[in-house]
Amino acid sequence: MIGILLVTHGTLGEALLQNVCHVLNHRPPQLAQLGVAAQDDPLDILPTARYLLAAVDHGEGVLVMTDLYGATPANVALKLLEPGRVEGVAGINLSMLLRALTYRDKDMETLVAKAISGACNGVLNMRKEV
Repeated sequence: MIGILLVTHGTLGEALLQNVCHVLNHRPPQLAQLGVAAQDDPLDILPTARYLLAAVDHGEGVLVMTDLYGATPANVALKLLEPGRVEGVAGINLSMLLRALTYRDKDMETLVAKAISGACNGVLNMRKEV
């Protein structure tokens, strides 16, 4: 199973994990998060990110998910990537994370594609039917 590491602003990753546990009624294994505070130096956070990456990697690789591409959490995540073994996606939302958890027994390429489609398909224009 592919591990998942969230690297996000503040407590966003923690909130996503809490909601995943609520929806699934359990905490999935090989899932961790790292919250990056405004005052954090990315170089100081990197060892913790690498430690968490190793903790969720049981040999199948890790998908690193972050919130906003170009921001500090994404820049930390970029330093962790190893094509084919540690991949990354930005723009995390609850739909993306749930989809990733559902498909992480597949190969990395499939997992990345399903995670991205989960995020996109989870964005809907809600209309009240008259």
